[in-house]
Amino acid sequence: MRATSITILVGLLGLTRVSMALAIDVASFTILSSTNNAQLEKHYGSVPNFSLVERSGKKITLADLRGRIWIADFIYTNCADTCPLQTADMAKLQERWMHEGDVELVSFSVDPGRDTPRVLAKYADRFKADPKRWLFLTGEREEIARLVEDGFRLAVAPATRGNHEIIIHSPRFVLVDRQGQIHGSYDNRDPKAMQRLKDDVAALLKDQWRARDVRSSASESSRSLPKTN
Repeated sequence: MRATSITILVGLLGLTRVSMALAIDVASFTILSSTNNAQLEKHYGSVPNFSLVERSGKKITLADLRGRIWIADFIYTNCADTCPLQTADMAKLQERWMHEGDVELVSFSVDPGRDTPRVLAKYADRFKADPKRWLFLTGEREEIARLVEDGFRLAVAPATRGNHEIIIHSPRFVLVDRQGQIHGSYDNRDPKAMQRLKDDVAALLKDQWRARDVRSSASESSRSLPKTN
C-alpha cells in the first residue's frame, strides 16, 4: 500500500528521484514507543550483515558490534547541511555515555568515493571522536547504499545543487540493540525525538543491569544450596 501510494504520487506530481527518496523516507518510519516490541520488529527488523572499513583501516562487520548497544547516523564530510549538526549531536551523546562501555556510536559515510579512511579520521578528530567508542565507516558505494536503503530503510540519493554534487540523505539516528535488532529511528532535527532516543538507550541499559542482577542472584542461590551426597 505504501509503495503504491508513493508511485501514484510520483506520477501525479512528477517527483524527481531525490524527491521520491525523501518521500519514501518520510513514509517508512513512525517513531514508536520502546515498550511495543512486536511493533518495533514489524517496522524495523534487524541490521543485515556488512563489512566496511573504519577510519583506522580496520575491517568492521556486524559481528564486531553484537553485544553492544549502538547508535548509527549517516553523514559525509563535504556536507554543509545537516551533517555538522548530526555529528555535533553524536559528540554530545559520546560525552553523555563516556563512562558506559556498552554504548557505541557508528557514523556511516554515504559518500565513500571521497570519504577515505584518512579523510574520515581528520573529520572525526574535529569532533574529538573517541576511536574506541565512536566508529566512522566507509566502503564500497553499492554496499553502503544497500545497507542504508534495505537495512536501515532510509533514503539516500545523489543530487546537484548549483554546480555542486551533494548527497540527499536522512538525518535520522538509528538505535540498535545487542542482538542487532533496530530498536528505533529518531529525527535528529526534533528535540523530542532525540530525548526519546536517550530514554530508549537508558531503558536498554536498565534491561542489561536487571539481567545481570538476575544472573548474580541465581549464582548466589546455587552456591548457598546444601550439598547432597
